[in-house]
Amino acid sequence: MHADLLLTSATVHTLDNTVPRACDIAVANGKVLALGQRSDLDGYRGPDTDVRDMNGACVMPGLVDVHNHHSFAGKAELFELRLPEAGSLTDILDAVRAHAAGLGAHEWIIGGNWPSTLGEQLCHASARRALDEAAGGRAVMLTDDSKHNRWVSTAALELAGITTTTSAPESGQIVHDPATGELTGLLLEAAGIAVEHAVRATGGMSPQQYRQSCASGIAALHRYGVTTFQDAGVSVDIMRALAELDHAGQLPMWVVSSMLINDPIFGFEPTGADLLAQGENFRTDHHRPDFVKIFLDGVPPTRTAAFLEPYLPDDAHGSCHRGNTTISVEDLAPTLLDVARRGLSGKVHCTGDAAVRAVLDAAQHVRAHGYTEALIQIAHGQFVHPDDRPRLAELGVTADISPFLWTPGVIPSAIADVLPADRASQMQPNRTLIDSGALVAGGTDWPVSPSPNVWEGIQGLVTRRDPTGRYPGALWPEQALTLAEAISVFTINGARAIGLDAVTGSLTPGKSADFVVLDRDPFEVDVESVSDTTVLQTWFAGRQVYRVGD
Repeated sequence: MHADLLLTSATVHTLDNTVPRACDIAVANGKVLALGQRSDLDGYRGPDTDVRDMNGACVMPGLVDVHNHHSFAGKAELFELRLPEAGSLTDILDAVRAHAAGLGAHEWIIGGNWPSTLGEQLCHASARRALDEAAGGRAVMLTDDSKHNRWVSTAALELAGITTTTSAPESGQIVHDPATGELTGLLLEAAGIAVEHAVRATGGMSPQQYRQSCASGIAALHRYGVTTFQDAGVSVDIMRALAELDHAGQLPMWVVSSMLINDPIFGFEPTGADLLAQGENFRTDHHRPDFVKIFLDGVPPTRTAAFLEPYLPDDAHGSCHRGNTTISVEDLAPTLLDVARRGLSGKVHCTGDAAVRAVLDAAQHVRAHGYTEALIQIAHGQFVHPDDRPRLAELGVTADISPFLWTPGVIPSAIADVLPADRASQMQPNRTLIDSGALVAGGTDWPVSPSPNVWEGIQGLVTRRDPTGRYPGALWPEQALTLAEAISVFTINGARAIGLDAVTGSLTPGKSADFVVLDRDPFEVDVESVSDTTVLQTWFAGRQVYRVGD
């Protein structure tokens, strides 16, 4: 059989332990046909074979991102205000003011991300009034860097019907000025959904805009070498857009969607059983609605993550506050069991160690009922009690870990403000989890992370230091991984975590020919330069989908 494509004289890291290194790759019908050393594959040359001499360039499997929100990221890039990264309150108001100058009097200003460390400054009505002034009285909705919380203007509050007497929804908080009782515009977790609904009531996004958002997000992922990802929370509109793109031959990516069981932050409808019933309508060759997503708690900076031990005391919560789960722990086990019975897998958002323990207890219930192969992921899980760390391997639960949570940065700094130092510093026990035998897979959580640059995450896994150099120090360096382990986290481990390891994740004969060509061999450079890796080419199913400079 002749190859469609033959790469020769490359430095190939296959991520397949049976043949870890190669020089040549033969590709046919979108799949890896064979691998070999120099000239081993000459028999696969045919008159129509595209033969490319790689001149020693490094080739690796396409990267796998098990946690992002690609459509949100694409929408932000195309249609929203992008705030300066880690900007001050003044920076944010200046950005709003400049953006407002080009808008009509009744147009919304929607954007993000403001840093979690600004939370205290936004707890005052004076900040809301400053936002009103900067926006020229327009309706404004700005999300924070966790995407769980919103800061909105007076006009947005009015359109959402939120007043000083409005009761906060369950799993949400409407923040009032502690001195005056006025609304601050700060809406935590589910309290922001009313504003999301107000935005959609004014028109929302069209089907074309959803397709554009998805395509934009996918193009950005290609630039960093990602050829497979799991979207961590989809709506009907997002799944429909993905299916339509694939039917049009415009989805050069393996996509696994996570359908929302509950939704305390996005405001999507429908969710739960009504959404799951529609998933199969949008299954295509490249789009697989195989997971559900459950939000079990919030995020530590706003004290909405569920912990076993209390947060640091503050005026609003006292000294015994541990946070709460969004659904009862008693309901979680039967919910996950129902998911397994449907033939689906589960991704559960949990950032506090109490939420992690609840997922592990629920997983034990699922396994006891015979569903030993059902995939279960703990999403984020940056805090895992020492007693629970061995349980992930024992129960076959995957740790879905996210960059910018294992190195110093804005979010870890905000967490350090609300947790005792000895606990805040014990974040993301990746080394311990891998040593225990747990499957650890990497997700960028983009656009919570400023970009989907997996290479920054890989470097951070090894150094536990901020790869950008903006934040000093190291975060729990004893939990560092080796470079080989870090790359596995974002390739074969990720493919296993989402059930696609028979399809992609390594360069193995019979698997999809998904690979990247790099400007350096990460194994041959100083680890501090891994984050500077440039993807020269990205290939999906034997077809080039990105080339630097295009």
